[in-house]
Amino acid sequence: MKLTIDSALKQKCPCAALGFLTARVTMRETPPGLLEEMRVRESKILRLPEPRALLESANIRATRAGYKALGKDPARYRGSAEALLRRILSGKGLPQISTVVDIINLVSVESRLSIGLYDLAHVKGDIVFRAGQAGETYKGIGKYDLNLEGLPVFSDDQGPHGSPTSDSERTMVTSATQHIVAILVSFAGAEGLESSCQRMSSLLQKYAEGQDIQCQICR
Repeated sequence: MKLTIDSALKQKCPCAALGFLTARVTMRETPPGLLEEMRVRESKILRLPEPRALLESANIRATRAGYKALGKDPARYRGSAEALLRRILSGKGLPQISTVVDIINLVSVESRLSIGLYDLAHVKGDIVFRAGQAGETYKGIGKYDLNLEGLPVFSDDQGPHGSPTSDSERTMVTSATQHIVAILVSFAGAEGLESSCQRMSSLLQKYAEGQDIQCQICR
């Protein structure tokens, strides 16, 4: 599988960069050790002198600017990293779904970067990061059909299947998933992507029997 950034998106968002990781994993319920790491992260955020200042961190602001450049209202269509931070700040904490999903959400909160997570068995061909076109939609996970026009999306040979706002049901991970691709989305350049990929790799090995892990940066 090859991952590229569409030239038209790059023209509007010249600092766009992606970190992507592929791995074989074992899907399971979230173990106590990972739950504790999630609780520690939540506690650190809530104990900050001004926790809501995280919503103005550089990566969050860059994501909003990227959405605006593509023609999407970032107040209505939030990046998933911002949505997770807002959830923590509201006292709801990180969702507990499965080991792999919870790892991705934890790294997203730590890095302030949205991360797409896909079952490679359902990705068809190469993936392109581009702007959604008029009339394009898909059913988001646990959501109604999402209007993709102007939204940054990941698209394979069958069309869009994910975005930094909400991924599709078509390529979502399930209890049967064995091979994943996780894509970190930065609108502020490649700095920090490699370390976030390594953090994700370490957590997958520790808690999800991660094997055959490969990390790359796409600019």
